Amino acid sequence: METVGLQVKKTVKTYPNKTAVIYKDRSITYKELYYRAMALTSFLKKQGLKKGDRIAVLLSNRLEHIELDLVAAFGGFIKVPLNFRLHPEEHEYMIHDAEVAYLIGEKELISPIDVQVPTLFVGELYEEIIENHLGEEYVEEVDEDDEFVIMYTSGTTGKPKGVVLTHRNIASATLAISLVTDVTKDDVIGHVAPLSHGSNFLSHLSWLNGNTQIIYNKFDPEEFIDDIEKDGVTVIFLVPTMINLMIQHPNFDPKKLEKMKSIVMAGSAIAASKFRKAIELLGTKFVQMYGQAEAPMAITTMLRDEQLERVESCGKPSPFVDMKIVDSEMNELPPREIGEIVCKGSLVMKGYWKNEKATKETIVDGWLRTGDLGYVDENGYLYIVDRIKEVIISGGANIYPREVEEVLSKHKGVKEVAVVGVPDEKWGESVVAYVVPNGTVEVKEEELIELSKNHLASYKKPREVIITDRLPKNAYGKILKKELVKLYAQGVR
Repeated sequence: METVGLQVKKTVKTYPNKTAVIYKDRSITYKELYYRAMALTSFLKKQGLKKGDRIAVLLSNRLEHIELDLVAAFGGFIKVPLNFRLHPEEHEYMIHDAEVAYLIGEKELISPIDVQVPTLFVGELYEEIIENHLGEEYVEEVDEDDEFVIMYTSGTTGKPKGVVLTHRNIASATLAISLVTDVTKDDVIGHVAPLSHGSNFLSHLSWLNGNTQIIYNKFDPEEFIDDIEKDGVTVIFLVPTMINLMIQHPNFDPKKLEKMKSIVMAGSAIAASKFRKAIELLGTKFVQMYGQAEAPMAITTMLRDEQLERVESCGKPSPFVDMKIVDSEMNELPPREIGEIVCKGSLVMKGYWKNEKATKETIVDGWLRTGDLGYVDENGYLYIVDRIKEVIISGGANIYPREVEEVLSKHKGVKEVAVVGVPDEKWGESVVAYVVPNGTVEVKEEELIELSKNHLASYKKPREVIITDRLPKNAYGKILKKELVKLYAQGVR
């Protein structure tokens, strides 16, 4: 393994004049990117920043994201990427928690935040600083086990935790992605998902091959497809919500994605029926991955040519990963038995920032407890059942919301569905489904309950189906099921 900075320097030597990044009407080569990042690194060192200091980055998708990755790599700093869709108070919490030494980003995003941290806005002054320090280079001794980034969890079950990832963690994730996407130097990598999260790992993939990266700052299902066809994008990261919106758009034309080689899909589960439709429309372009911030992107990967025959599975363990299914005592379970998914290896985080208690609870004897339930088949393929905390217990029986969601998603008129457990005096909990129609055909509650009867045991079918125009989601696009339970309790339908 090696550090991010060392890999970048090798790529710059190999492809100095190749276009590295394109954003709107801006285009820079690898050599220009290198010297711009070095100039910023030199400036920050002159401001008193030292190895291990945290730099928070608050940007929408734009070129500076890529640049600041390299600043962290060259200077031995720890990057703290902030999701620009979060509330200012959430940003404040993360900045204070990470003890950020410097904040860099867009003025309109930073201005609402109440923190006393040295700040640099991208724009005129940012460019002037780079211009004044061009040609300066800084050499910092950085080891593969040094921290590179603190990524905050989505905080769906409490305050977000800072996941500390090292250069080794990033390299492991990058190599795993590289092996299953078949990326070569000729591929063009696109970014439309937030660069503060999953899509950023494709940036690191670019340092392996010298790829050109094209950054888009918004996702519109129709415009986006036109753009990536025009720009010749061949590899991209998309979350399942984006894929659903894309394939269900009335003007979706699969021919516009003929040049696309690999669509890396991760971030949340996708209904098997929707995924099957996507494969039928686009062919074997999908690289499905299962991971989490604590073991980024690639705990398991599913090869493209195996997708259609195993749409319910998320593949086998990736390189550099050991994985097993265990009971509550960490005993390994045999195939087909449901238990918690645990993993270990160079992909697994160093720990949670300033949270030794949570780290010890999550990493047990080197094994990362994911909090996800699943099982493996006789051939080692993983099938995710649900989050442990979302299991519904009705009349003493376990009901897995995802199983019910899969069935309801079979209806042609269903765009999205979320199943939750609500208090029930007789059974403890009962099943309620929230459904968002896609507008193609009418969706009726009685039809969906009947569909459930035809595919599920009687006790698993929803007691009630609520048709709604939207599901509450956090800034990472994950459905907030706790909010749905609260809405139900308030009588909001």
